[in-house]
Amino acid sequence: MAVKIRLRRMGAKKAPFYRVVVADSRFPRDGRFIEEIGYYDPTKEPSVVNIDAEKAKKWIANGAQPTDTVRELLKKNEIL
Repeated sequence: MAVKIRLRRMGAKKAPFYRVVVADSRFPRDGRFIEEIGYYDPTKEPSVVNIDAEKAKKWIANGAQPTDTVRELLKKNEIL
């Protein structure tokens, strides 16, 4: 099972809001997920990012691969 840490799009049209989730890579972007570890709101100024560092580190240690966007968010929050 290939596990990824990725963004799940929520919110209204033209007003995106993302949840950072751990999901099997075979499931759809907004489909089933294993665990929610945070959120990202790019519509605010400055953008709001809240990620549970402990959960993120645990999943990465267990082999979960963050997507490019999530990797940048983790670096910005000094989790990676």
